[in-house]
Amino acid sequence: MEFKVFTSSEGNVWKYVFTKEDMVAEAVLYKYNDFYDRTVICCSVMSGCPVGCKFCGTGAKFVRNLTADEIVTQIELVLKDKNLIEDINEKCKKLQFMFMSMGEPMLNWDEVEKAIRILNKKFNNAQLLLSTIGCDNDEVFNKIIKLSKGIDKVGLQFSIHKSNDDDRNKLIPFYKKMNLEKIRDAGIIWWKETGRHPFLNYCVDGTNNTEQDFKNLTLLFSPVVFNFTFSVVCSPDENMKETSFRNLEVIKDFQNRFLEHGYNVRTFDPAGQDDIGGGCGQLWYVQNWLKSHNA
Repeated sequence: MEFKVFTSSEGNVWKYVFTKEDMVAEAVLYKYNDFYDRTVICCSVMSGCPVGCKFCGTGAKFVRNLTADEIVTQIELVLKDKNLIEDINEKCKKLQFMFMSMGEPMLNWDEVEKAIRILNKKFNNAQLLLSTIGCDNDEVFNKIIKLSKGIDKVGLQFSIHKSNDDDRNKLIPFYKKMNLEKIRDAGIIWWKETGRHPFLNYCVDGTNNTEQDFKNLTLLFSPVVFNFTFSVVCSPDENMKETSFRNLEVIKDFQNRFLEHGYNVRTFDPAGQDDIGGGCGQLWYVQNWLKSHNA
């Protein structure tokens, strides 16, 4: 695969665009303090995506699934480019590979599972984190549980973003997905089977952090089982990058309410991303490639 690298002005985020004649994919590299303190790589599992999330620039522009080799190669090329391939596994205090940059893992599960098994052998220090909207497929979810029990580095995160199904269906119009109650039930099953806590990813956009949202979420998801990831919403439109919702104080105020009620929470600040193209799955260069290839 050929690749281009885009570096953020803050020097802590790099985006890699991989291309072949019939596909484009992206991976995002994050450095926290230094690479050996914490390194995160978000990689694609599809070229484009059929899910159609409204906040994602590549939503509903599906090209094809990626193979396990193409998924693994993204991570290896990123590490080689930064001269980390030889010692990152042994020296990095917190190494995380996240399947969440572009594409829905549950819709390409066989290849994603192969990739996870390969990566676990090559980088046994790495956490292997799945991020999914929660496709309504019991067969695939049972396979995720089986893999998670066999490899204790596998983590699970559900992208929910809204506190009720009506609003979530508008934001994520993919019809064959779990509703919030089924996500709750699936998360409880995964927790009981693995002994690990699933995360709920909740992008705060300024409209979904009301008192009612808080009540909906805390009634549905118990702090005994679920952890929360709160994150900002980056703009998928290059012309609107300056108007992206980046008020971390609003997010932290909302997050603190969960902390007070006993939840384990974390805030993901994608500082340095907006000058090279929005959040994961939104890189402007990728969007232009898809348009030029009539995707």
